[in-house]
Amino acid sequence: MKWQGRRQSKNLDDRRGMRTKGKLAAGGGIVAVIVILLQLFGGETGQQIAPIIEQINQGQTTQQVQERELTAQEKEVGDFVATVLADTEDVWNQIFRDNNLGDYKEPTMVLFSDAVRSGCGNASSASGPFYCPADQKLYMDLTFFDELKTRFGAQGGDFAIAYVTAHEIGHHIQTLLGTSQKVRQLQQQTNKVEANKLSVAQELQADFYAGVWAHHNQEYLEAGDIDEALSAANAVGDDAIQKRVQGDVVPDSFTHGTSQQRMEWFMKGYHTGDIRLGDTFSVILN
Repeated sequence: MKWQGRRQSKNLDDRRGMRTKGKLAAGGGIVAVIVILLQLFGGETGQQIAPIIEQINQGQTTQQVQERELTAQEKEVGDFVATVLADTEDVWNQIFRDNNLGDYKEPTMVLFSDAVRSGCGNASSASGPFYCPADQKLYMDLTFFDELKTRFGAQGGDFAIAYVTAHEIGHHIQTLLGTSQKVRQLQQQTNKVEANKLSVAQELQADFYAGVWAHHNQEYLEAGDIDEALSAANAVGDDAIQKRVQGDVVPDSFTHGTSQQRMEWFMKGYHTGDIRLGDTFSVILN
């Protein structure tokens, strides 16, 4: 992706190189289960379990203290992410205006190392990238992308980071448009299998929105960028993860969609660039 020398977002809170002092919610027992629920593109899971985390966190305190200077490579990656975030701001501000969706409220992205406190509670780096609707911020430990390659077999590359960022921005769009709230309400009124289907539809729509962003950002794309995004989407499909982790696939337990679905909806967004064509719910629920 062509990014050097371009505008960087001011909505970046870089906490890397800082250490969290105090108790953290990321531990054993039930808290470990909560962290697992947040793993791998946590999306709206953060808001769904936020009340549980907050109950655990009551009475706990954390403090961020400077521990080390960032390396030159870390600073460069931070500059890249700030540029991608700026691109999402430009694209979504324009899309909201063009579609009479009101004002686009730009989210903040928090880069962290090891652990972080969010509006959805405390989380460790094991939670992977996630969006917290409670404070409308994206949280990302960039070491996740090393694991995406080494553990999950993704191709890697800078556009894998861009894809994940755009996916989490997709959840922000859903929050602004009221989709997230509707999904939570419906999930509370149905059984586990149907609730999982709603989650899949929501995650696939976030992939679609990531593709829409890429469509409107084509002037900055380079050869191989879309392949990097598709490789990342393929690696984090529910079926791919279940095969790798447990050896078999249980479709009723899917919460994010198959590898094929994730790639297809990203590409639909990329080819059309039309936010109105992202009704994943009609497809998944019927």
